[in-house]
Amino acid sequence: MSYTLLLMGPLLPSVMSTLESSYTVHRYWEAAEQDALLDTIAGDCVGIVTDGGRGVSAAVLEKLPKAKIVSVFGVGVDAVDLAYCREHGISVGNTPDVLSDDVADMAMALALAVSRQLVTGDQYARAGRWPKEGAMPLTRRVMGKRAGIFGMGSIGLALARRLEGFGMQISYCNRSARSDSPHTFVASLEEMAANVDYLFVTAAATPGTIGAVNAAVLDALGPQGYLVNVSRGTLVDEPVLVKYLQENKIAGAGLDVFAEEPSIPEALFSLENVVLQPHNASGTWETREAMGKLVLDNLAAHFNDKPLLTPVS
Repeated sequence: MSYTLLLMGPLLPSVMSTLESSYTVHRYWEAAEQDALLDTIAGDCVGIVTDGGRGVSAAVLEKLPKAKIVSVFGVGVDAVDLAYCREHGISVGNTPDVLSDDVADMAMALALAVSRQLVTGDQYARAGRWPKEGAMPLTRRVMGKRAGIFGMGSIGLALARRLEGFGMQISYCNRSARSDSPHTFVASLEEMAANVDYLFVTAAATPGTIGAVNAAVLDALGPQGYLVNVSRGTLVDEPVLVKYLQENKIAGAGLDVFAEEPSIPEALFSLENVVLQPHNASGTWETREAMGKLVLDNLAAHFNDKPLLTPVS
């Protein structure tokens, strides 16, 4: 029996190939008339595959009453209407943990890049400025500084291990203290920001975390502090962050995520105290293949009446 699925957007070719050889797949993003597609498959579609950025809305779900699983290629599920899914008995699975190491690597890379001005240095060397102008201005050390992690889930724990290697003093702000972390728990994000040199954002996007990194937190971080965000752009008050970077109210930022992706505030493009990435922290072949396998494994578990490997609570 071939189950009918709706695929919201493109995934890795290998994942799409396996999906389309195992199921009857309809490509939502390619449909000229998307509502007409939903009407056509409403009687047959039993599942949805999407990614963390696209998610799936209630408006789509309500047109597919037989869909009982949403398998998400990504750890973030803030773009999935979880309330609708719970109310209608739709299982949701995502792909946590398999991307934690790569995201933690990116967070560390961004901290190094913005502190040591790696992008500026690369441009300085390529433009032939070194022999003409001499050494570029001095940069900031990362080793031995104080780091605060906002969100001590699997990514936060992986990041902490890397920060330990740089001899950093580590504190974290989380919903509650973790018994498996030896680092200092701080209940207040603002209090933590006031006592660190680097504020790393690795928390999930929830009603309690969206907009949490606001002016008060950035004021506490101060003109010597750096912000690194590898979570969701919505966790930071982006207009305030742009203003603070322009006015040097914080030392700099390493940003992999933005509030209105794929749009990035143009004001950031000319600033040398920010390093930008196109939401690519998990963007390695190894991690994306592992994520794809988990998407497929969650689907297989569901259709074989077994528990999902990684259910979203």
